[in-house]
Amino acid sequence: MDYQLEGPYVGAIDEGTTSARFMIFKAGTDDVVCFHQIEVPSIFAKEGWCEQDPEVIINTVNECIENACRKLRALGGKVKDIVAIGITNQRESTVIWDRKTGKPLANAIIWLDNRTGSTVEDLLKTIPNNARNINYLRPLCGLPISPYFSGVKLRWLRDNMPTVKKAMDDDTAMFGTIDTWLMYRLTGGVHGGVHKTDVTNASRTMLMNIETLNWDPNLLKFFGLPRGILPEICSSAEHYGDIADGILKDIPITADLGDQQAALVGQQCLAKGQAKATYGTGCFLLYNTGPAIVHSTHGLLTTVGYQIGRSAPPFYALEGSVAIAGAAFNWLRDNIGLIQNTSQIEAMASTVDNSLDVYFVPAFNGLYAPYWNQDARGVICGLSEETTSEHIVRATLEAVCFQVRDILDAMHKDCKIPLAKLMVDGGMTVNNLFLQLQSDLVGIHVLRAKISETTALGAAMAAYKVVEPNYNMEGPLSKSDKRVPIKPKVKSSERNLRYEKWKMAIERSLNWETSTLSQGERESFDGA
Repeated sequence: MDYQLEGPYVGAIDEGTTSARFMIFKAGTDDVVCFHQIEVPSIFAKEGWCEQDPEVIINTVNECIENACRKLRALGGKVKDIVAIGITNQRESTVIWDRKTGKPLANAIIWLDNRTGSTVEDLLKTIPNNARNINYLRPLCGLPISPYFSGVKLRWLRDNMPTVKKAMDDDTAMFGTIDTWLMYRLTGGVHGGVHKTDVTNASRTMLMNIETLNWDPNLLKFFGLPRGILPEICSSAEHYGDIADGILKDIPITADLGDQQAALVGQQCLAKGQAKATYGTGCFLLYNTGPAIVHSTHGLLTTVGYQIGRSAPPFYALEGSVAIAGAAFNWLRDNIGLIQNTSQIEAMASTVDNSLDVYFVPAFNGLYAPYWNQDARGVICGLSEETTSEHIVRATLEAVCFQVRDILDAMHKDCKIPLAKLMVDGGMTVNNLFLQLQSDLVGIHVLRAKISETTALGAAMAAYKVVEPNYNMEGPLSKSDKRVPIKPKVKSSERNLRYEKWKMAIERSLNWETSTLSQGERESFDGA
């Protein structure tokens, strides 16, 4: 066997929005020995809804584990040399199941599901003095009241599904984000499976106190949810339990992080003032604020970055979320047929020198940070007779870049420390033109991750730290790293002028669902 394939290994379960994978790393490095990945289908029962079958999720993960381990054996490696397993997962997605049977009571409501708008409205009405302040709970949980988070989804399930309400009332319901569901099933389910989560996933529920890192009785009271449904909150790196059966039987699960926090670790943004951006279906920026909690006044979320061990201090982060990044290109392909496949994007956008002053705000289901306007809708501005499909494709790339600038500007205002460099990862970072545009339109050095799967790497790093306490998570992950940062090529005056026009496009997208014509405008149209 190749000496480089000798153990020990660390396995990482990466359960994302569109697919699940199991990756096997050479322990303490970013060397991927092998992996297996399978798509997870979503269910769109109604407009704005997005669900997944929890049984399909766990079955897909188990299939990925089996196939990756077979590949390891085919390479000459031994499964028994996998010393630990880490889990990383799509956050906020909500699973609820029966304590007696271990079976789901409903499909998982996925993070980008937008059905809970009416639930948000009902919750806002309960705020004292008719304040209707979406930031009412921020001092406790760091988050605005939004359809995005698990607590709101849980309240919707209680209000709209009698079987869920009865199970909650009878104390037979169990709740978890995807990590909790996977851990429960992998460690035995109804036969002794653990009911646990970590601080990063718990910090996305709106139910955990951001300072004490415990479930907060005042938050539970606000949402009208029982304490008994909730898992135990643990650190991001400790022994949660052992795999109960299958090819990984008796191997310990020793790490659990939400996907974006796992990418923060995988990018080694482990010091205050470092930041990363992950570009996938959406785009997520995390800025490490160290042990200090920074409550944003500019539309960002306060979240837990990681806690590497039960006795270790938690590190916090500011987060900005862009709902639509790579998904915008799926829309160009599937909804309006502007492209045939996403592999065309860089080539098409490169055929034109600029977007010809076209600006695309892809607010299909509202805008996230820093606007938090669920009534915004998508707009394309600046179209002219000269506009071609290539200009719109380029404008779509630039839309992601501008949204990242929105968030980085807010982070600067909150933390007062300008970033010198942005670490980037995710599927869109294979596009060289996109990264140059990102550097140009923000005015910052951009450094692409050495491997694209930094979420799985972060989970593997944290998992290995538990079984090998002397492992230095800030040390080099490989023998050579010859990456060169991408630098801006445009003047700040051009950059800022274009950003002003982006802001004009944003204004045109806001409050679309609630806007109405004035009496004068109606008369003008009626008389036309």
